[in-house]
Amino acid sequence: MQIFSKLRHLAESAIVPLMFLAVLLSSCEKEVVATFDVNDVDVLDQNLIKTRVKSDKQFTSILYTTLYKRAISVDKLVQTERVIQSFGDKGLIHEIIVSNYMNSGEVELPSDSFMRADPDSFITETYRKFYVRLPSELEKSFFRNYIEANPNVTTELVYTAFAASDEYQFY
Repeated sequence: MQIFSKLRHLAESAIVPLMFLAVLLSSCEKEVVATFDVNDVDVLDQNLIKTRVKSDKQFTSILYTTLYKRAISVDKLVQTERVIQSFGDKGLIHEIIVSNYMNSGEVELPSDSFMRADPDSFITETYRKFYVRLPSELEKSFFRNYIEANPNVTTELVYTAFAASDEYQFY
């Protein structure tokens, strides 16, 4: 019996360290090292870099399509191109053409109420339509404040300003 009692005492004293070792081993996990790949991203939007001037045909056909939502006829394109070529100041003749198109009464413009109700959407759509890019937050803020501060501003005036701008002359 004495042997059994010694074995029992030995077993009891060994159980505590074995249990501690089992708990310690089961609670240990291999440390996972997280690695992240970083992609190179251009901060400057490539659409902002417009270096090529639109030709007279490009300017006329793009403007016509933007304003009327249909393609310009060949006769009207040739006629407008001749007018541009016969005039010395291209900036002025482009403004006259824009004004002429706006005064035709056939231009499809968003309503003034849409512009006032949701200026951010109007500004974004206008930038996409004329500049083929999204506006920066600064540009959005400027136009939003301008539209809200000037109740006489219409969509026709905004479209005229965009179509006559320097950026619209380039692609």
